[in-house]
Amino acid sequence: MSNFLYLFRGGDPDWKQAAPEVVEAHMKKWGAWMGGLKEKGKLVDGLPLSGDGKVVENAGEVITDGPFAEGAEVVGGYLIVSADGLDEAVEISKGCPIFEHGGNVEVREIMSMNM
Repeated sequence: MSNFLYLFRGGDPDWKQAAPEVVEAHMKKWGAWMGGLKEKGKLVDGLPLSGDGKVVENAGEVITDGPFAEGAEVVGGYLIVSADGLDEAVEISKGCPIFEHGGNVEVREIMSMNM
């Protein structure tokens, strides 16, 4: 078993203006999906990310407000899942509710540093 990072990107830019009941219904789908992963022993961790932040470059010489990427590139959250390999991790990601709003999931294996 290995751990895999899901980075959730993009989605509908008008999402923040959706009616509260639409947001609540969608968040219930996220809760159900993540709850199912937890029941199967696949969910390790995961949370949404704030839209605020800073971008640090050149060892701190350049610090700007951000992120200011295109909407399709903005990382909105992450999960860490346990899977037997990349193929299983990709298969698990297909149930993610982000696809309902045009977002995508980047799936990456978390490697060991062996220090």
